[in-house]
Amino acid sequence: MTAPRLKPETLSKERLRLWLRMLRVTRQVEAALRERLRLEFDSTLPRFDVMAALFRDHDGLKMNELSRRLRVSNGNVTGIVDRLAEDGLVERIAIEGDRRATLVRLTAHGRDAFGLMAKAHEGWVDELLDGVSAEDAHHIGELLHRLPSDTGAQR
Repeated sequence: MTAPRLKPETLSKERLRLWLRMLRVTRQVEAALRERLRLEFDSTLPRFDVMAALFRDHDGLKMNELSRRLRVSNGNVTGIVDRLAEDGLVERIAIEGDRRATLVRLTAHGRDAFGLMAKAHEGWVDELLDGVSAEDAHHIGELLHRLPSDTGAQR
């Protein structure tokens, strides 16, 4: 079934409504995830995000690459990595030949801890989106893939 052709001003209003709905849902889900991470793991969402990025790259990442992937400043990542290192969840490794660069990777303890958090996180997201069927989730995902992935590249 194809949607009826809308006037440009109506299309613009519909897109604005869509954006506001996506933003509201995203904020609600994010708030719930932040609270659950805090209560169940004494962790934060930024800490979870750093660990997730490092979990995907078993060999570790340079600090500047970690910042780039997470789209946050080096200073923000440094503070999080400092606390993770204090907790024995990550290790810093000097890069030979580059005194300014540091590689960061999860320790075995960090990988285990993140595995538990990731499993809980997946369950929480599943629970928070309980009203969405697998087919609808797939369809919404396909529709969202039509959106530009880099808004800086827009006109």
